[in-house]
Amino acid sequence: MKRLVLLFCLVSIFNGYSQTSEEHDKKAILKVLKKQRIAWSDNNIEEFMESYWKSDSLKFYGSNGVTHGWENTLDRYKKAYPTEDHTGKLNFKINAITKIAEGAYYVMGEYHLKREVGNADGIFMIIFKKIDGKWKIIADTSS
Repeated sequence: MKRLVLLFCLVSIFNGYSQTSEEHDKKAILKVLKKQRIAWSDNNIEEFMESYWKSDSLKFYGSNGVTHGWENTLDRYKKAYPTEDHTGKLNFKINAITKIAEGAYYVMGEYHLKREVGNADGIFMIIFKKIDGKWKIIADTSS
């Protein structure tokens, strides 16, 4: 009986830890998204891009096809949003943050841009991976 109680306690502790760990991960990811929202709304695309994985393996899937690599994604954003009138003010509605595997989550949501050249709305799914202790976007699908 003592072993059964001990086993139950251990399972409860580890289950509680994993939930706490997942909650912590989700809060950290939301913090990254908040930094992105602020940087974008300040027309600071370079700072916005700090949340992306600085790798040639980064993938951005948009209406014009796939963009490969961090530099190419930065160039794409700068071309598509050349001025503060184009970047405008960004807001997100996060619909789901779901764990894929240890150290990896996908985030589904909506974006809303209020801007001088006309508002823009769309949806996205981004994949976050913990790399060198930091949450980075390794893939982004936005439309």
